[in-house]
Amino acid sequence: MSRNLFPKISTYHQEWLKVDDTHELYIEISGNPDGIPVLYLHGGPGGGSSENHRRYFDPSLYKVILVDQRGCGRSKPSPSISDNTTLLLVEDIEKIRSHFNIEQWLITGGSWGTTLAMVYGISHPNRVLGFILRGIFLATQTEYDWLYKTGGAERFFPEFYQEFVEHIPELEKYDPLTFYHKQLHGKNEVAAIAASKAWYLWELRLSSIEHHHVGMAQVEDAHQALCMAKISSHFFSQQSFLTDNFILNNIEKIKHIPAILIHGRYDMVCQMHIAQQVADCWDNAHLHVLPCAGHSGFERQTIDAFCKATDTMAEFLDEDNNK
Repeated sequence: MSRNLFPKISTYHQEWLKVDDTHELYIEISGNPDGIPVLYLHGGPGGGSSENHRRYFDPSLYKVILVDQRGCGRSKPSPSISDNTTLLLVEDIEKIRSHFNIEQWLITGGSWGTTLAMVYGISHPNRVLGFILRGIFLATQTEYDWLYKTGGAERFFPEFYQEFVEHIPELEKYDPLTFYHKQLHGKNEVAAIAASKAWYLWELRLSSIEHHHVGMAQVEDAHQALCMAKISSHFFSQQSFLTDNFILNNIEKIKHIPAILIHGRYDMVCQMHIAQQVADCWDNAHLHVLPCAGHSGFERQTIDAFCKATDTMAEFLDEDNNK
């Protein structure tokens, strides 16, 4: 039987945690205060957390921690690229763990959240009970090229890609990422907002095979679009501040940790073969391929798989603790 999200729940704790002189992170906790501590890492970079992310987890079993990564969502300031790198995000995660006096926790996430989860695990493997990762992204140059240059996702969505690049001068169309980065981080605020909406719309159109009629009218939250576009372009234009293939080159450090990998076969943002590469290198990982799902974390098969994965992991961790 297909699973739905768990019922809506409220938070019992919210705060803004100051992590340096500039940034305060929005953090919320829901579920069972004495349950398995689990952190959900949202996508982007710059996407922000959603109240529906709480609903992947049985609230009687899990202490659910959501955070808006530095510079986005409800964190302050937002949007901000100041002192915003992958390794600083990893440090933030460790500060959150220490702040709540958590010895070990389950690390989960989707899309860019999988990247951050794995880099955190590589840096702090002794703090991770397990992983549940949906839509694997390794932050490599080939993945950026797939998303933003011709010959990748463009081949599946040529009319939408045409809209994405139509306002780029002809001589700059070979490198849309650089053009968008200049627009988003320039002094012209009107141009930056327009560019952020076009960036966000391109990704929305790639993200779901269940919702076909996505247009500019669906880009309702200008702040979310600006966070997503500014921070993603900031990271991707600098290879996410990682050496190319950093995760696979360091997978040995986490391959002993249990992991459930969930990937839609028709994911047009994060490619299926990337998930297979990770599974092939990760001894203790199980890859669950969803036959009729895309990238979105809220398609029917993805919801079903993620909720079942959280139940499976809770049962496994309980058995492991009772040995």
